[in-house]
Amino acid sequence: MTKNLYMVSLGCPKNLVDSEVMLALLADDGYVVCQEPEQADLLLVNTCGFIQPAVEEAIDEIIHLGQYKENRAGVKLVVTGCLVQRYGKDLPAELPEVDLFVGVDGFHDIAALVRQLDKATGSVVLPASRFLMNAAMPRKLATPPHRAYLKISEGCANRCSYCLIPAIRGPLRSRSMEDLAAEAGRLAAAGVRELTLVGQDVTAYGLDLGKGKASLPALITAILANCRADWLRLLYLYPNRIDDELLALMAGEERLLKYLDIPLQHISSRVLKRMNRPFTGSKAHALIERIRAKVPAAAIRTTFIVGFPGETDRDVEQIADFLRTYRLNNVGIFPYANEEGCAAEHFADQCEEKVKQERYDYLMELQAGISLAKNREFVGRRVPVLVEGLSRESDLLLEGRTPFQAPEIDGCVYIADGICAAGDIVMVEITEAHPYDLVGVIADSAPTA
Repeated sequence: MTKNLYMVSLGCPKNLVDSEVMLALLADDGYVVCQEPEQADLLLVNTCGFIQPAVEEAIDEIIHLGQYKENRAGVKLVVTGCLVQRYGKDLPAELPEVDLFVGVDGFHDIAALVRQLDKATGSVVLPASRFLMNAAMPRKLATPPHRAYLKISEGCANRCSYCLIPAIRGPLRSRSMEDLAAEAGRLAAAGVRELTLVGQDVTAYGLDLGKGKASLPALITAILANCRADWLRLLYLYPNRIDDELLALMAGEERLLKYLDIPLQHISSRVLKRMNRPFTGSKAHALIERIRAKVPAAAIRTTFIVGFPGETDRDVEQIADFLRTYRLNNVGIFPYANEEGCAAEHFADQCEEKVKQERYDYLMELQAGISLAKNREFVGRRVPVLVEGLSRESDLLLEGRTPFQAPEIDGCVYIADGICAAGDIVMVEITEAHPYDLVGVIADSAPTA
């Protein structure tokens, strides 16, 4: 008997991979994905939960979907992921409409757990953080067929004072190079043209496997040898682990995109020390100089947290000077928020919300001008664009991304003229520039096959 599944996946690409595994496992168990929650026999929410806005978004979604249980007998609501791992046993009392809660390391058992729902309504399943997926596990891609994520590790080896990820996701656990190369090859054979390697810190890959057994450059080399994907992208790179071997590989290998997403979080050495980030402001400067010297065409993205406890106007000005000096392609700014369970929650000299907002506005306005100027440098140039399909803004436009625009993170290219299909890589001549997006026309009507 066919059963309908309606699923919502919240949070990061790593979470999306877990959702794709659950989709495949439930499909093998007889479930068919439906587009509307009122059609579902099973409602499933895979949550994020490591910052308060993500917690609130997850709870809102759960309450919203819980309403659909009232109109159809036998409908079940299951919640998985980081929210469950973080709050565990407290959730049944707060969300009685939920039939089952599953932590981050229980997703691979989802089909069996759902089959037992009638016997275990309202239960919480919180396995220890030891599970590591492998290439043998099924996946049903939730991304367009021309791009996919490859999760290379679980957990985190860093201990930043503002972050709950190690407590939620557990210690670093790296998959083997052979296993990842096999999955990459299978994804490319299925038509994936852009493969994005994801982990909480991809530069930490292999640290847990023993010295000399695995590293990110070795993994990239193995994947490229076993995978014909056109573009290979990396998310995210920890500043003090970006070595010359990785940069040399990026400079010399055409398919490895010259795109570095490096969450610096601050430039002030004093603030970085309080954040428990193992580098200084001067090392951040030196890193950008080294990248620019070894990979001149590199596009660099970063994020900064403003309003961290003890931060001063002078500390913020160090970020501003850094932005003016290096003129990075894309920058995200986030006001600091206390998270229960983090060391920084108890730090002295907490910043007022008004001050956080003022510092956020100041840096965002500064970066918007820089991003616009950087994008204007592309006007009149031809750049390769991976076509996503019809634009989300208008059916009269197509939409795609250059190598320096990561999916769901950076801006896009609106294609105003030319013929192509989703999944094509075409040369686009840029005609307009905006702070985050570009506009252009197809320069060569013959897309690469």
